[in-house]
Amino acid sequence: MTKNEAALFKDKQVGFFIYLGVEAVMFLTLFATYIIFTPAPIDPKPNDIFEVKSLVLSSVFLLASSGTLMFSEKGFQDKNDKRLLAWLGVTLLFGLVFLGFELHDFYSYVEQGYTTSKNVFLASFYVLVGLHAAHVTFGSGWMLMLFGHHFRGIPRGLFQEKLKIFSYYWHFVDIVWVFIIVIVYLPYLF
Repeated sequence: MTKNEAALFKDKQVGFFIYLGVEAVMFLTLFATYIIFTPAPIDPKPNDIFEVKSLVLSSVFLLASSGTLMFSEKGFQDKNDKRLLAWLGVTLLFGLVFLGFELHDFYSYVEQGYTTSKNVFLASFYVLVGLHAAHVTFGSGWMLMLFGHHFRGIPRGLFQEKLKIFSYYWHFVDIVWVFIIVIVYLPYLF
């Protein structure tokens, strides 16, 4: 990477960290809203709908995806394209499995009549957890773009930049999920 490319990448990193800061403020606002409105004065309460099994399974897949992404980055550093792509593929798969659990949970809640109009707890829950799921969906699309960039043969330095910035995003999304576990689910499951 040339000096100019490195300087441009630094600017992109700074810009992306500013973006992540704005995202953090948005999620903090949604967490505060959730805390204020939970539990709602009318049923259902969180402990009426949350399930430990679903939370544990979805969390295992999403949180493990941070590890698989690190293995992918290590493959890139070692100039091992097979390892890079294999672990990036596993990361994508884990993200999609997580989304499958989230969609299943949301579907089952709606089937039971637990919709956003039922009470303020459910409305704030769907906005917070749904926005997180939207971020995982976006990240999954971003991974598909990384595969496309790799197979198109973009320059190694540019791919490294794209992978690094994606990594910041994906780890941020996983950190948000840890906060969702601790603030949204755990107080009502145990």
